[in-house]
Amino acid sequence: MVQYRSEVRDGMRVDWDVPIRMDDGVILRADVFRPVEDGRYPVIMSHGPYAKGLAFQEGFPHMWKPLTADHPEVLSGSSNRYQNWETADPERWVPDSYVCVRVDSRGAGRSPGRLDIFSPRETRDYYECVEWAGTRPWSNGRVGLLGISYYAVNQWQVAALRPPHLAAICPWEGASDYYREFTHHGGLLNIFSSVWYPAQVTSVQHGVGARGPVNPNTGEPVAGPETLPDEELAAGRADVAAELRSHPHDDEYYRQRSAELEKITVPVLSATNWAHHLHTRGGFEGYTRAASDHKWLEVHGLGHVTEFYTGHGLALQKRFFGHFLKGEETGWDRQPPVELNVRHVDGSFELRPEQEWPLARTQWTRLYLDTRSGALTERPPSGDTAGDTADDTADDTSADFEALGDGLTFVTEPFADEVEITGPAAARLFISSTTADTDLFLTLRVLDPDGGDVTFVSALDPAGVVGMGWLRASHRAVDPERSLPYRPWHPHDHAEPLTPGETVPLDIEIWPTSVVVPPGHRLAVTVQGRDFEFPGDGPWPGSYGVAMRGHGMFLHTDPGDRPADVYGGTTTLVSGPDRPSYLLLPFIPRTAPSPAATRRGPFPDGRR
Repeated sequence: MVQYRSEVRDGMRVDWDVPIRMDDGVILRADVFRPVEDGRYPVIMSHGPYAKGLAFQEGFPHMWKPLTADHPEVLSGSSNRYQNWETADPERWVPDSYVCVRVDSRGAGRSPGRLDIFSPRETRDYYECVEWAGTRPWSNGRVGLLGISYYAVNQWQVAALRPPHLAAICPWEGASDYYREFTHHGGLLNIFSSVWYPAQVTSVQHGVGARGPVNPNTGEPVAGPETLPDEELAAGRADVAAELRSHPHDDEYYRQRSAELEKITVPVLSATNWAHHLHTRGGFEGYTRAASDHKWLEVHGLGHVTEFYTGHGLALQKRFFGHFLKGEETGWDRQPPVELNVRHVDGSFELRPEQEWPLARTQWTRLYLDTRSGALTERPPSGDTAGDTADDTADDTSADFEALGDGLTFVTEPFADEVEITGPAAARLFISSTTADTDLFLTLRVLDPDGGDVTFVSALDPAGVVGMGWLRASHRAVDPERSLPYRPWHPHDHAEPLTPGETVPLDIEIWPTSVVVPPGHRLAVTVQGRDFEFPGDGPWPGSYGVAMRGHGMFLHTDPGDRPADVYGGTTTLVSGPDRPSYLLLPFIPRTAPSPAATRRGPFPDGRR
């Protein structure tokens, strides 16, 4: 058995591989970073599968190098010896009288057991860890949860179980719905899990041992101490790719791995990114649906992990946790319920306080798709100009496109004035197909005066799209009780095949977005039956072998999920007086920024 070891280093008391016994007897291992002085301190905790001993610099150099090059402030105030991917740096928290606890989840890193991501067993383990931390001699009984991505997703999950010592959570860019956000988009299987799981999770499964990385601080294998054969490792973990293929609809498998947001009552700071095709939606859904009396939303841009480590993010986190874990006067009682970093096309952001989400002053606007001219316009389709007809649908016009081709693009006239679009969006499209099903990909784009695309740093992709929506036509059923005009809710619990040639309406959710469009620029929407790609020959940045051309790693290219004989037909888009196809967009009146609003460049220190 691994022994618990304690030492004082870099101004901290560090306890390595502390055992935490679960209710079924399995021992999880945690590293505990605390002040040298004896006392009772609030706890900042994370729990997940990325190996608590894996150095950020070694495990994720492709993220560490650009983060530190573009934002050198993240290197200040720390030796960076204890930096982990997507978790709090103890050297930035322990000096402020916090205890940082990092737990390797069951079956990962230094913790034995069956590896089964986001499972009920894993969530129960997190509950047990919170209660353990809240009752230690060095704890003041208040535990806060902090972390990005996986370490944010499972915050939503465990908070719904209401562990008594949980005092506050800050899920930073974390999904809350395993089906709609993590594994599927509008019913389409996302290949992310099949790429990410072997690269970032099973690579540090407990038992990789001597074949894996070593903790630079202890000299011990980050995924040990045992070194197990491949067949034993495979038998000790869930086969995520196979499980997703065997569950094409939103069933109990996904519900068990999704947060029951309405059961969350602790204070919440939900921080999300405008352009992450795994996490964006979850931050908004978590904020709006959590039952907490004390909840806040922060929205930012830039790279996936950037703002978590910058001064902007760190100050926000410390003000939040200082208030709820320490009872300090941090000014958090004056924090607006919503804080937006509104995107501008030059890469800067307008930091703006708001009182609600969506914004109460939103001017919900329909922009119609004119299949004759390719225009995107506020004018509804006028119908057949040749005269009246007894058949209303005879006035409709249509346009065909090959599902796996370039699709159709509809464009506004150049804007005469500055225009802001901030909020959730939706579309209603009338379509038919030559096959029994078709997938719809809707891409919002901003075009400069020369017709070129304006791109934005999109979490993992340095040149991403403005906004995105997806829907599989056979998943078109909506739940009227859960749907909102700007956010249709699809149960995704059954398939309704199309009758070839028959036109049906599709209500499509477009994930929340924000952009201020200058005069002379235009807004466009591209409708396709495949992932949108920015034009050009590249070279395109890659991640784990996936070329990123606007959507990062979040593509829908699994041939088993999208066989060409079904999803490679011809799709027809219909629009007319009785079957108008349109976007519903959140236009925000542009006024002089409030005194609290500031413009931030793409770099927090003001560099361009």
